[in-house]
Amino acid sequence: VQLVESGGGFVQSGGSLRLSCSASGDISRISAMGWYRQAPGEQRELVARIHVAGLTTYGDSVKARFTISRGSAENMVYLQMNSLKPEDTAVYYCNAEYFTTPIDPVIHYWGQGTQVTVAS
Repeated sequence: VQLVESGGGFVQSGGSLRLSCSASGDISRISAMGWYRQAPGEQRELVARIHVAGLTTYGDSVKARFTISRGSAENMVYLQMNSLKPEDTAVYYCNAEYFTTPIDPVIHYWGQGTQVTVAS
């Protein structure tokens, strides 16, 4: 599975950005896709995740501001980020969870990351 992100950039506090992620390869076994972020000196953290059944999960710091969605093509996932804050500044990574067997853990695939910078 290969993941390619786009849509990062620079924005003023309170602004919006939309990230896109395109998955290719053996996408039929992807059970969930999501976004994680990592700021300098910090651990990578969950931003949002969407299961193929539609269930969504958000990190506490982005609830009510960010929305994850899947495109009409099942290989696309989007992250709409509104009311951005300087603390949202990070590299954002697209993630795909690849299902193998019911007893084995999923395999995580990652994109190369896209920088989001929010100025105060």
